[in-house]
Amino acid sequence: MNLFELNDSFRALQDRDDLDPTVLADSLDAIQDTREVKWDNIATWIDRNNATEEWIAKRIKELQDKKKYLENQSKNLMTYLTDSIDDAGFKEARTDNHILKPRNYKASVVISTPDKLPMTFVHTETKTISRPDKKALYAALKAGQEVPAAKLVPNRKTVIN
Repeated sequence: MNLFELNDSFRALQDRDDLDPTVLADSLDAIQDTREVKWDNIATWIDRNNATEEWIAKRIKELQDKKKYLENQSKNLMTYLTDSIDDAGFKEARTDNHILKPRNYKASVVISTPDKLPMTFVHTETKTISRPDKKALYAALKAGQEVPAAKLVPNRKTVIN
């Protein structure tokens, strides 16, 4: 198999969404070429995945910022619209596309300085959170102690430069 065909094989694998770890390993094993060429293509694939992950994370942040901006803008527009209809003295307004009816909803509580509230209006709550102490577990397991429901699993990776 020449290099062009091998790259096509890897591209075909990259495009699949149904690759569980076993199928992926079997598919990679089935590609006939030297280890070095396989390793180089796998490292390139990992580089592309990492770049795509970074792009997606950046895009998610941009979209979240845009969503927050639109939410705030809609809130400000709603305030303006309601105030405008109220100022005009209408209980209902009609346009070509909408029927606008200002309504009273439950009032919102706004707290400007929480530390100045009387204690009768402050709720103190203590929560107990239980979580495994991984540092203590690691030390005990590393020392050879057996701990039910816990074990050390090797964590090996390859640095790609």
